[in-house]
Amino acid sequence: MTSAPSKFKLVKRGFKDTIVLVPGWATDHRIFSTLELPYNYLLPVGLRPFRFKEDLLEFLNKRSLDKVSLFGWSSGGFLASDFAAGNPQKVDALILVSIRRKFPLSGLKAVRRYLEKNRKAYLYKFYLECFSKTEKEERSWFKNNLLESYLKENNIESLIDGLDYLVQARIVPGSLKGLKKIKIVYGRQDKIAPFKEAKELQEALGADFVSLPDAGHLPFLDQEFSKKLYG
Repeated sequence: MTSAPSKFKLVKRGFKDTIVLVPGWATDHRIFSTLELPYNYLLPVGLRPFRFKEDLLEFLNKRSLDKVSLFGWSSGGFLASDFAAGNPQKVDALILVSIRRKFPLSGLKAVRRYLEKNRKAYLYKFYLECFSKTEKEERSWFKNNLLESYLKENNIESLIDGLDYLVQARIVPGSLKGLKKIKIVYGRQDKIAPFKEAKELQEALGADFVSLPDAGHLPFLDQEFSKKLYG
């Protein structure tokens, strides 16, 4: 577990409201490069999962940002939910994408073994599993823009740190009862986050639900994602 603080970058895009984009395991803020949402973006440029909640609150207070929305993808959904549960007065809307209630311990231990055996081989397989068979354009964009750097830059220490966080990460519906705006987005071809869990969370939270029939684990790479999210 690292004690280094998370760092954030505010990207002003001419909108009134701001959204925090929280990436998932083995990625970073660049995974949101093609995302077009009607917000200014607050991006973690150095994400430390065990410190995220405290560091984000400190950043918001320093910048006098009274309220933000949160967009948490995959394991970033745990971070976004944890912050929202502890600071509901700071959160306007919570958007959870490709999430699950928790990751099973046996699966996390297996991932750790695979990483220790051959980090690049496992990451390559993991990234490709994020796409459905029909997402050829999205997969091509990822390969051309992010794959090489992710394989090179994601060191074993940061990956294990992320797995250690996931061991104890949970989305607890009761802790989010104070939020009025919650939306869950799910790709029906997702191989990593089961549809059943996403639907159960949606029902427990009373959240809006957006189901994308052809999408995998990275539905927001679709150029029409924003229209589908708010359509």
